[in-house]
Amino acid sequence: MRIIVVGAGEVGTYVADRLSSQKHDVVLIEVDPVRCRALGLKLDVQVLEGSGTDPEMLKLAGIKDAGLLVAVTKSDEVNLVSALLARQAGVGKTIVRIESRRLLSPEVDALFKGAEDHLVIDPDREVAEEVLRLMEYPGALDLAQMADGEVIVLGARLPGEAPLVGVSLHALGRELEPDWDFIVASITREAEGEEEEETIIPRVDVTLREGDLLRVVCKRRALRDVTRRLGLARDMPTRALLLGGGRTAELLAESLISRGLDVGIIERRLERAGELSTRFGQAVVYQGDITDADLLVEADVSRQDVVIALTGEDHSNVLACLYAKSAGASRARRRGSERGGPETIAVIHRLELLDLIEAHQVDAAVSPRTASANSVLRFIRGGGETVAAVATFLHGDVEVLEFAVSDSSTCNGETLGELDVPKGALVGAIVRDGKSQIARGHSTLRDQDHVVVIARPDSVDGVTALFG
Repeated sequence: MRIIVVGAGEVGTYVADRLSSQKHDVVLIEVDPVRCRALGLKLDVQVLEGSGTDPEMLKLAGIKDAGLLVAVTKSDEVNLVSALLARQAGVGKTIVRIESRRLLSPEVDALFKGAEDHLVIDPDREVAEEVLRLMEYPGALDLAQMADGEVIVLGARLPGEAPLVGVSLHALGRELEPDWDFIVASITREAEGEEEEETIIPRVDVTLREGDLLRVVCKRRALRDVTRRLGLARDMPTRALLLGGGRTAELLAESLISRGLDVGIIERRLERAGELSTRFGQAVVYQGDITDADLLVEADVSRQDVVIALTGEDHSNVLACLYAKSAGASRARRRGSERGGPETIAVIHRLELLDLIEAHQVDAAVSPRTASANSVLRFIRGGGETVAAVATFLHGDVEVLEFAVSDSSTCNGETLGELDVPKGALVGAIVRDGKSQIARGHSTLRDQDHVVVIARPDSVDGVTALFG
């Protein structure tokens, strides 16, 4: 399918690259000439310099042959106009990024009246929701809820003291018989003789090692057991410090306060700090720079349960998280406590910083790129008819897909053992009548089942064909 992406910021670039790797014909439109030249050398997509609100530029991008337009610039107005022009040109599917509350209104929705395949995404809200999920399960690198929350896909690196270290998958399977509550669906680790990590879908016996990045598919009821085995069992936080007072922080603070947490916010801009103080009377708002050590001490950073850095400056986010971790660890040593400082979560925009974050023990990272890409990919893959949900991750080269089985699906009535599931994919769980079960070779698929699959990108098309 020909797909036009308007806006080559962090979200647009990631989405364009992801769609191109899945064999779509992608055209990326960007107004910044320097950005255009850099991406033309980096991405396997056609890059055009111009505006998505220019009808001639859209014609040059092949709008007449496009099946989808994704408008994700930082301007809500540009995104809306680009989508309306695409609709006028006959494009069947449109996705727009909108952040303004004023434009998230019935009047704006009416502009796309009758357009069934139209999606509005809000990266700030999606990042806030992802941070909330990580706070509920401290220690996890990422977490995806599938099938209305009945199935959880949890990603975490194994610490040395984790009970799963040194355990073989065969031994684990024997322990879990006959009714498994979870399954190790993927393992990311350094390849033999290589510095780069690779992700495998385990088909043979593998012994788990310290430092392995695991993705575990589990029933909701098994979460406590899974987190214990992964060495992650911790208490739900009660105190949170938000570093940065932008829109994401505002959305997150609203949710945390409604849950009864003690919330502090550090915001650099004086006027914005005043706005937040007025809006959230229950929160303590500090005005200043998040990298100011004296201000962090004043905000009692060492005693927080979780510190979340949410500014648009990646290095400041990472630096502040490192300081919080260090201050907390120093306090713990003075008191003889085993607690090593607050949980830290950093919002990052440049994925090349991931290795730095892991090396310096920032606990988790969240990116607007993947948060938005999940919505885009689900929309492209079926819009809820065949593909009910999609999750991608910052770490490890896998996707999680939730398929809805219908009476016309190729897999309907088949056992998993009879299906030709690609080697780069694993069927992890089946949800039937609201009840989840871990998938096994003898499991039979039926109409209206929801099936959770973990797959490497090169196996996604093969898996989709089984359920389409």
